[in-house]
Amino acid sequence: MELLEEHRCFEGRQQRWRHDSTTLNCAMTFSIFLPPTAENVKPPVLYWLSGLTCNDENFTTKAGAQRVAAELGIALVMPDTSPRGDDVADDAGYDLGKGAGFYLNATQQPWANHYRMYNYIRDELPALVKAQFEVSDRAAISGHSMGGHGALIMALKNPGTFTSVSAFAPIVNPTHVPWGQKAFSNYLGNDETTWQEWDSCALMQASHAEDAIPTLIDQGDADQFLANQLQPAVLAEVARQKSWPLTLRIQEGHDHSYYFIASYIEDHLRFHAEHLFG
Repeated sequence: MELLEEHRCFEGRQQRWRHDSTTLNCAMTFSIFLPPTAENVKPPVLYWLSGLTCNDENFTTKAGAQRVAAELGIALVMPDTSPRGDDVADDAGYDLGKGAGFYLNATQQPWANHYRMYNYIRDELPALVKAQFEVSDRAAISGHSMGGHGALIMALKNPGTFTSVSAFAPIVNPTHVPWGQKAFSNYLGNDETTWQEWDSCALMQASHAEDAIPTLIDQGDADQFLANQLQPAVLAEVARQKSWPLTLRIQEGHDHSYYFIASYIEDHLRFHAEHLFG
C-alpha cells in the first residue's frame, strides 16, 4: 500500500491510500478517516459507497462527516466507485464504465475482466482495512444514489455482516429504471432473471425475518431523479410486506446533491452508532 496523503482532522487522521487490487486487476484508491481513540480501543467501521461519477474523495471532502465520526469513535472507509486505469473498459456515458461500477460482479465482456466491485467491497477491501488498521470487526454501511443501491444490496446479500444500513436517495429498484437497466444489460447481459440478484426490492422480498437489520433512507422531494430513477416508495412497500425495519424520510426541498447529504449525515452516523456500539 502507498500512502498518498494524510491530514489531521478533528483530532483524527484523514488518509488516502493506493493499493493493487487482485479482485479488480488494477490499482485502486480509497480514503479512510481514523478517529481519535483511547489506547487499545478499536473503532467500528462505516463503509460509504458513493454514486455515479464519484470517487473516494467526494464524500471525504463534501459531506462533513469527520466531526461527528470523531466524536462517536467511528472509522470511515470510502472506496472508489469502479476499477480505474488505462486497461479498464469504459463508456462515453457517465452512467456506465469508470465511475459507474454499480457494486456488482460483471459477467459480460469487456467488463468482466475488471468490474467486480461487489467482491472488492465484500471481501478484499474489508480484509485489507482489518489487516492494515486497528479497527474492530463491527461494521455498518451507507451510500448515496448508485452507492445507496450498493449499500442496500451489500447488506441484503450478506446477513450478519453489517449492524445497520442507510442510504441517501438510493436506486432501490434498478431492474425497473433506466440507470439500472443500462448498467445491468451491459454488465450482466440480457437475461433479466440474473438481474434480480442485484436488485434491493427483489432481495428484500426473498429475505428472511431473522436477517433484517435497521435501515434508514433519506430522500429529498426536490430530487430531479426521484420519479424516474429512484422511487424509494417501492422498497418501502416491500419492507412493509416483510416487516423489515425500514425508516424512509422524505426531506422537503432537498435535491440529489452533497448539500443534501451534508444536511443529514450526522443523523445517519448517530443512527449507525446506536447499532455499532449496541
